[in-house]
Parts: sequence; C-alpha cells; structure tokens
Amino acid sequence: MSSLVNVAIHSSQFPEKVRRDLLESLRTRAVNHKFHYDSVKQTQKWLALHQIHSPSRNDVDCAATYDKAFESAAARLGAKEVHLIGLGCGGGQKDTRLLSLLKDRGTEIFYTPCDVSTAMVLTARQTALAVLTGERCFPVVCDLLSADDLPAIFRPRNTQHATRLTTFFGMIPNFEPEMILPKLASLVEAEDWLLFSANLAPGKDYGAGVNRVLPQYDNALTRDWLLAFLFDLGVEACDGELRFAVEEISGLKRIVARFHFVRPRTVTVEDEQFEFRAGESIRLFFSYRYTLELVRKALGQHSLAVMEQWVTKSEEEGVFLCRRKTA
Repeated sequence: MSSLVNVAIHSSQFPEKVRRDLLESLRTRAVNHKFHYDSVKQTQKWLALHQIHSPSRNDVDCAATYDKAFESAAARLGAKEVHLIGLGCGGGQKDTRLLSLLKDRGTEIFYTPCDVSTAMVLTARQTALAVLTGERCFPVVCDLLSADDLPAIFRPRNTQHATRLTTFFGMIPNFEPEMILPKLASLVEAEDWLLFSANLAPGKDYGAGVNRVLPQYDNALTRDWLLAFLFDLGVEACDGELRFAVEEISGLKRIVARFHFVRPRTVTVEDEQFEFRAGESIRLFFSYRYTLELVRKALGQHSLAVMEQWVTKSEEEGVFLCRRKTA
C-alpha cells in the first residue's frame, strides 16, 4: 500500500487567495467560516466539539433520522454507479454510512470528500476507506464560494457515467443562502440528487424556537474552537469577550457569535495591521435556523424540489432529498 495520498487543491485555496480572504475577514470584521478549520489544531477542536455536541452523534433519534434518509436515498437512486460528492465532508462519518448502504445494494461507488480543510478531507478519506479503495476516492480541497467551476471539478473521467449524489450535511446554516444555493443547484443536473441537512427552529413559533436552541451554541468547546482563530493572531482572552445573540436577515433568523473588545488590540498579518478599538467587535460565526417552509422556499427559488424529508422528534434538524425541478 502506497504511503502517498493524492489530494487535489483547487485554486480557491491557493495561499495567495487564502491570504486575501483572511485580510478581507479582518477588514470587514466578519470572519470567513473557513478560517475555523484552517489548521490541524482547529480541525481537532471541531471534531471534539462535533463528537460531544452534534445531535447526529449523541441523539439516538437524530442518528436514526439520518439512517432513514440514507436508506431511502440509496433505494431511490437505483443506479449501477454512484459518485457521492461530500461537500463540507467533515470527518466523513455520514458519507461513509451512505456509501456502505449503496455498496450493500450492489452499487459501484466513488467518493469525493470536499472541504476547505486538508486535514478534514484526509480524515474523511480515511473514514471512507472502510468501504471503498483509495483508487475510488478523489479528495478535493476547495472553497465552495470562491470556485466558479464546481461542475467541472466533480466530474472525474472515470465517473462520467455515474449518477451524482451530492451531500451537504450541517453546512447550509453557515452560508448566506443567496450565495451557496446557486452553487448547489449548479451540481444537480436532471439525473442527479442532492441530500442535505438544515438546522431547524423547533415548535410553531419561529422566533421562540431559535431562542430555545441558543444555549446549545454557548458552551466551552464551541468557545474554545471559535476563539482559536483570534488567539492564533495574537488576540488575548483578556482583550474582550465572546457573546452569542440572535439576529434576523431578510426574514431568516440566525445565531451569531461576536468577540467584543474591551481594550485596544493590534493584529498584524505580514505587512498589514488591523486596529481594534475598545467597543468594537468582530463576527466569528453565524448559523441560520430554518423552518420546513423556509427550506422549501429557498430551494424552490433555485429550481430545486424536495422529494422527501425527514425531521427529528426534537424538530431541531431536518434532512432533505432533492432533485432539479422539471418544467
């Protein structure tokens, strides 16, 4: 077995582009989420957080809900060959469960784990090797928002005849919908499928539901993970405090984490300096919470139709199987 792994690095994650995105994050006081997965240390912090606080890992019903979605998706595809594209693949556990079901049905499987983090992509690849060989796995490091050639990226020559199934688990809350949904839609052609999850606001009252889940974000592991970005730039814990809040953008509610400075701090990146004054803040993170109706509306605006959906008993997470709308 070779000790080498081929990983494709898209130009959206070339060093100069990453540097420009970092400077833009500091300039606008709004951190691009990809910088929370930039290092091996941050990846490990996220994996630890995911293990403890993700409902899919510690809620039996949530795990069962995903399993139902995977079983239905595997049955619906009915294809001889399937190329699973895991966008924001994380550790690859969910993708691997789905790949295993497809393999059990006699399907020839291929897998492209894709993330902005090389460490995350390698972790997902290693997880998936339990069900497929390295020759059928094509890891890609890519910034989805910056890449303008996604359909070409995910069409390796030896998967030209395979049905594409794109997964997008736990990711849509961390993107502006008008930015990410066109990207997803571009990957779903007439015979392709999209399977993704969305964080939901439980109950009939949208606002009350978002406030109800707010405490899930304010915990020690999440704080440790988010603050690693600032601390690596030289910010110190005594420079301010991390606060969580709920805000509304164009009819959608989201949970936001901002670091509020209580004393001046200068951040230097190579030859550029950024001055943060006392009273200023920088947004480190946001997570949109949807309702079932808002999910369907957002998808419909980009010609995507929900074919089937599964919602946890807690009403805090939904999984949606989608196809391109037919005329």
